[in-house]
Parts: sequence; structure tokens; C-alpha cells
Amino acid sequence: MNRTEATAERGEKSNTAQYLGRAGMACWGVVHLIVAYLALRVALGGEQGREADQKGALQEIGQESFGKVVLWVLAVGLVMFGLWQFLMAATGYEWVSGGKRTRKRIGAAARGVVVLGLGYTAVRLATGSGGGGGGSQKQQEFTAKVLQLPAGPFLVVCVAIGVAIVAGAAAVKGVKQSFLQDLDIGELPGRSRRWVGWLGSTGYLAKAVVFAVVAILLAYAGLSSDARKAGGLDTALKTLAAQPYGGVLLTVVALGLAAFGVYAFAAAWAHKR
Repeated sequence: MNRTEATAERGEKSNTAQYLGRAGMACWGVVHLIVAYLALRVALGGEQGREADQKGALQEIGQESFGKVVLWVLAVGLVMFGLWQFLMAATGYEWVSGGKRTRKRIGAAARGVVVLGLGYTAVRLATGSGGGGGGSQKQQEFTAKVLQLPAGPFLVVCVAIGVAIVAGAAAVKGVKQSFLQDLDIGELPGRSRRWVGWLGSTGYLAKAVVFAVVAILLAYAGLSSDARKAGGLDTALKTLAAQPYGGVLLTVVALGLAAFGVYAFAAAWAHKR
């Protein structure tokens, strides 16, 4: 009897973690929607002062009415999502096996690190502590430190290759729609089932483009030994905008990021346990 009660208690805690993690995933979707809005504003030649990245999205929220309250909600949600990703990395993805499960668990762990870092930034902004420089500035500072190491340029190029692999993986996921393996499509309302695949594919392809640009910038920084050539999401989006027909290209990418944000809501609702 005690064993049965303990099993039930563990199941209840697991369900609680799932619900909290899914709520956090919805917050992750909100961040993508606001990044998409900032990118679209850059594409249309609007205000360029705000960084078009995750931190810029949080700063945008903080400027609105009740912005501090929303920032706290997002901060809690992002922390929950990050912790859920670590839980998935440790014990999740039982519906796949072998190398595929290993890759998914590694991806979840990496995503958890990124999301927890963003949650920390949200807390700092909510408390008025700033949050440090933008993502591109931090990446340039980190790249500069790496370039000073023995074989530093080689290491930066290796990181660029790693980011390029991530870009390729996102593109493959978008084309093959392998992300649908992680969802119980039957849990979604009837009409939304027809859209979730398209939204996810569009979103992952847009993220693949952004990762690819970041990889190119990093490779250029490594080959030229110039950290100023590196950059994060903000620099990648503005680099796209600076190309011929860049406004059109960046608009397409922004709409893709918005599609991923909407997809995140569906994934939060129907993600497998």
C-alpha cells in the first residue's frame, strides 16, 4: 500500500512538473513572438535602437503598462521551462530510442541552459538590475577572449561549425517535421491540427536561417581574428536586413519566428510526457 501511494505521489509530482513546464513553454512562445515583432520593425526601417533578440524582447515588455508584472510572469515561466528541459534531458523522450533519443536529450539540456539564462535576464530587468549587455555584445566579448587563447581563431571556427550543424539540424527538423513525433496531435482541437505542422516547419526553417547567419559571422570572426565580426541573434537579423532585398528576407524570417511562437503554444498543449 505504501509503495502504491509513493508511486502515485511521484506520478502527481511528475504531472505537476509537466504542467509547469508546458506553461513555461508558452512563455517561450511569447518571447519568440516579440522577437519577431522587433525583427519586423527592423525590416520595415523602424526604430533600430532596440536589440532584436531575446533580451530586446524582454526590454520591450518592460516598457509597457504592467511591464514589471509581465516580466515576473515570464521570468518564472522561463525558469520552469528551463528546469523542465533538464528533466526531459534526464528522463524524457521515452517514445524514441537509440541515437535519436540521445540527440533529443542533449538538445533539451542545451535549450534548458539558454532558457534559464534568459529567465535570469528577465529577473534582472524586473528588479531594475539591468541584465548586462545585449546578446551580440556578450558574444563579441566572449569571442574576443577565445581569440586570445592559443589556437583561438581555430576554436572560434570550430564553434562556428557547431552552430552551422545546429542550423542544419533545425532545417532538417523543419523539412521532415520530425518535431511532430514529440506531440500528441490528437490532444489539439480539430482545426489546429492542420496548422501545427506548417507552423512548426516555418518556424524551424526561420531559426535555421538565423543560426546559419550566426555561424557565418563567427567563422568570419575566427578567420579574420576580429571579434567585432561576431554577433548573436540581433546582429544576424540586422545582417540579413543589410543584404540586397534584405527587408523582404528579414520580413520572411520575422514571420517564420512568429510562426514558431504560435507553434510553441500548440506544443505546450500537446507535448508528450
